[in-house]
Amino acid sequence: MQVIMWPVLESLLIFILCAYGLTQLLCFSKILDRIRPKHYFFSCPMCIGFWVGVFLWGVNGHTELFIFDGANLVTGFLLGCLSSGTSYVLNVIICDDGIQIGRGIKND
Repeated sequence: MQVIMWPVLESLLIFILCAYGLTQLLCFSKILDRIRPKHYFFSCPMCIGFWVGVFLWGVNGHTELFIFDGANLVTGFLLGCLSSGTSYVLNVIICDDGIQIGRGIKND
């Protein structure tokens, strides 16, 4: 069972890191400021994260980084949800100032 699970977990971790990186680039990179539309959607890591996940599922047949069922639309939807959620959580935890765990809590 462990031999079968490692490739799946490794594939999911690589997918999540790729999705997070691409979401950060699309939402916040200065290099795309000139061409990024000013609509809220394009600065929302949850919104962009979903479509990044669907995109990565779609191009998954052209890479060996992760392996998912390319024909099943439900898999694409679920990977979009995974990408959206993890991109948002990682965006809240990690920012330009470093890891944000415990910051903002005032100890009285």
